[in-house]
Amino acid sequence: MRLVILDNYDLASEWAAKYICNRIIQFKPGQDRYFTLGLPTGSTPLGCYKKLIEYHKNGDLSFKYVKTFNMDEYVDLQAECDAFEKKIKEAGGIDLFVGGIGPDGHIAFNEPGSSLVSRTRLKTLAMDTILANAKYFDGDLSKVPTMALTVGVGTVMDAREVMILITGAHKAFALYKAIEEGVNHMWTVSAFQQHPQTIFVCDEDATLELRVKTVKYFKGLMHVHNKLVDPLYSMKEGN
Repeated sequence: MRLVILDNYDLASEWAAKYICNRIIQFKPGQDRYFTLGLPTGSTPLGCYKKLIEYHKNGDLSFKYVKTFNMDEYVDLQAECDAFEKKIKEAGGIDLFVGGIGPDGHIAFNEPGSSLVSRTRLKTLAMDTILANAKYFDGDLSKVPTMALTVGVGTVMDAREVMILITGAHKAFALYKAIEEGVNHMWTVSAFQQHPQTIFVCDEDATLELRVKTVKYFKGLMHVHNKLVDPLYSMKEGN
């Protein structure tokens, strides 16, 4: 497990975007080798996504948007979830999964109490998640969806690499639960302690609940972590 600690939100977003950019270029996407850029509902990964869009516009990345779930009104949602899992398998699996977490440590829409071996499914949202998403519906709770389709924890665990972005003091306790305590289904992000290649990217504020020696240890590895984003590759240069 890697824990990358940057001074603030902007630097954490930039580091994560550079890392993803390099991984995509190393992956060499093409007609039959693609990646999906899913827009998040939360605030944590947005700075990273904006940076990726900048790299795309500058010609450093080349991608197209891929529709994932079919959310038409009369779709069989269970069949849609099963089909999504099948698509992942047919594509050879997920190389890099990138996500943020909620203050309660949920990953994607795998709310506290979710099975740590769950697959893509329809999930009932916790009230905290509904309240957090109300800002996208003019603050009207009656308009906020109470259920969502989401990849499962087990689906994400099958990815060859997982990156989790955690920023802000309000996520500090979740980061503590994620890396300094044991695996717990009430903090679904903690499952990634058992993933062979997990990288947590955070800012200083998110480390407020961590032990001092934990923070010092991982900060001491930044010279190693920075080699992952320097140099920054570019498709324009044929890398």
